[in-house]
Amino acid sequence: MSDLPPAVASWRDQLERISERASPCRYLTPTQWATMRESAIDFCDRFGADALAFAWTDRQLFGVHPEHGTLRVDYCGALMIAGNRVQGVDADRIMFERTAARRDKPGQVWGLPIWEFKAKVS
Repeated sequence: MSDLPPAVASWRDQLERISERASPCRYLTPTQWATMRESAIDFCDRFGADALAFAWTDRQLFGVHPEHGTLRVDYCGALMIAGNRVQGVDADRIMFERTAARRDKPGQVWGLPIWEFKAKVS
């Protein structure tokens, strides 16, 4: 996707480097990961430039707990919780079909991007 901003292209590339058949996190099944990965790549393609313009960070989008991965959803970025496809993005919300993830929660701690977790546990 040569028309993506460099930061978004980097997010997409990092996601593609993680096999869809091998979950990067314990407690996240390969089937769940494949769905989550596909939705996250789709997000980069369709909404990544918008998210970047709204100053969403890789941790706010793709973060996972540094030791427990997706098991600690309180550290997870918007795209690392359910694997649903995104319907829209604005300054403080990522909208899914029936819910939204917010980044303006007081005291929120974001985990590291899932591709860094993968590198840690390899």
